[in-house]
Amino acid sequence: MSPLFSPSSELDELIGKKTKLLVILILFIIGLAVFVGSIVHTALGQRQIPKLVISETNRALRGGIVSKEGFKLAFSQKLYKAMVNTRNIDPDKKELFIRLFSIYSGIPEKTVAKRLRKKGNVVLSYRVDANRAKYLKSLARKLRLLDVFIPYKDKNGRIIKYGLSLTESGESRIFAYKDMLTPVMGYMRKREEDGFTRPEGVKGLEKYYQEELRPIQNGIVKGERDIGNTIILSGNSLVRPAIDGMTLYLNIPVGLQKGVEALLDKAKKELEAKEAIACIMEAESGKILSLATSNRYDPANIRRKDYPSLNVAAVEYTYEPGSVMKPITFALLLKHKRVNPFDIVRTYGGRYKLGRKIITDEHKEEWMSAENVIVHSSNIGIAQLAQRLDGVDFVEGFKDFGFTQKTGIDLPYEHTGIMPHVTQMESEIYKATVGYGYGIRVTLMQLVRAYNVFNNRGRLVEPKIVAEIVDPMGRHYPVTADESIRQVIPPATAAQMKKILEKVVLKGTGTKARTPGLQIGGKTGTAHIASRKGGYAKLYNSSFIGFANDKNHRYTIGVLVREAKKPYAYFAAMSAVPLFKQIVDLMVEQGDLVPDPSLGPRAGEKRGH
Repeated sequence: MSPLFSPSSELDELIGKKTKLLVILILFIIGLAVFVGSIVHTALGQRQIPKLVISETNRALRGGIVSKEGFKLAFSQKLYKAMVNTRNIDPDKKELFIRLFSIYSGIPEKTVAKRLRKKGNVVLSYRVDANRAKYLKSLARKLRLLDVFIPYKDKNGRIIKYGLSLTESGESRIFAYKDMLTPVMGYMRKREEDGFTRPEGVKGLEKYYQEELRPIQNGIVKGERDIGNTIILSGNSLVRPAIDGMTLYLNIPVGLQKGVEALLDKAKKELEAKEAIACIMEAESGKILSLATSNRYDPANIRRKDYPSLNVAAVEYTYEPGSVMKPITFALLLKHKRVNPFDIVRTYGGRYKLGRKIITDEHKEEWMSAENVIVHSSNIGIAQLAQRLDGVDFVEGFKDFGFTQKTGIDLPYEHTGIMPHVTQMESEIYKATVGYGYGIRVTLMQLVRAYNVFNNRGRLVEPKIVAEIVDPMGRHYPVTADESIRQVIPPATAAQMKKILEKVVLKGTGTKARTPGLQIGGKTGTAHIASRKGGYAKLYNSSFIGFANDKNHRYTIGVLVREAKKPYAYFAAMSAVPLFKQIVDLMVEQGDLVPDPSLGPRAGEKRGH
């Protein structure tokens, strides 16, 4: 009789049960390991969950530059980057998006469509201004309501849904009057600051006042967010305001500056000159009311042809000034009591030999009074009178008038000019040539400042373009001179020099500068330009430096015409003097000067030519 269950079948059944249990146990252990690993990964790994606390940065802007009347000359505005993910745009509503974005942004539809051909995140514009950015943010909300944006899954299975986004990308510098007051205003270069493009001054006022104009503090808002990713403002929120840079208020009025520039543009063209430059300074304070040139540029759109115009020639271009230095030499002679205005000087019929050098005059006079040496611009006369000064008196005297030194004007890269060493100035030839403006290099600003001594009772002041700096809290910081006012010559000597310079306009080389009812004085200078190959080229710089005063105002004015090519225009009397006169007439027209009959030529005094 065979058994119901054989021992081998029982063993097989037992082994099968154990195997199943072992498999179940292994699967359980693997599942447990996966579960524990998932928990550890979740706990320790970086999770892409929405932040509970978020922050927003509000970038502060560069300070502005404002004219004397309060017109904004330069200011900054934010630029925004407009971006969209093309995969989020509903294909059926793509044309609607293109049309609306074009209307709100001002970018042509064809340009928008072309940029949308790329797949993924696309930058539609990096230069959206603040006003358009506000409209485009409103458009973004409207597009969501119109279901223009649809979600999609990326390669990792994540659902992506972006709309039109606008973020701060940079700061744009706006020059409201284009080329006006350039190159004094200066120009900018771009600098990256944490992905934000900032403008930085390279030349002019933008460079000199870099630290004052620089943004003081970026704003920040930090706090918990709501479901729409908007910061909830509460007692726990951090709010730090943006503080923009300071504002520069200039001494220069727009009307006068534009008027002077128009006169210089006309003069450059008519005289066929390389450049025409002018400066107007208030005598007592040193305030610069106009610093203008015919060679200007648009700081927001500099082209290769503008490169020669980027420097402020009034403070960076040095030249041999010619006869405008004669009054400075004569003032030193008066100061040291080495001359009397009524001394008689022999001028040798217009031709005089000093050592190996032949000195000539336009006037073929045999004799002149010392003051007429200035009035009629005698090289021979001043060459002889200059011998009465020793080398130290010459060099130190010129330094007292501000030559070979910076004027202190608030512009960068100012040149100081050069003059011979004190030992060289013991030479007869050096005394003569430097005395009438050769062998020395100066800037127009140095000349205006020096002549201002005659118009300011013998005192030297620093010229200033900026009147005051105002911070974002409204506090005012006047811009004052870095040094105290210096008495260069006695007031009585300054008064003597004023009378002589008035006589230059009344009877001498500056008669075309006369304006009835105003006190006008000055001196012409026509100087050969030194050639790089040695000697002098057939090119000239023509200057007229002088003053124009009424009963309540005193102004010192300098005019320089560089390399006029029109026949005879190189003579200062034919170029710089008429331009000076036009500037004075403009100041009368604008009310800066008020003629009075009592200030005209003295009664009974003959007008000479």
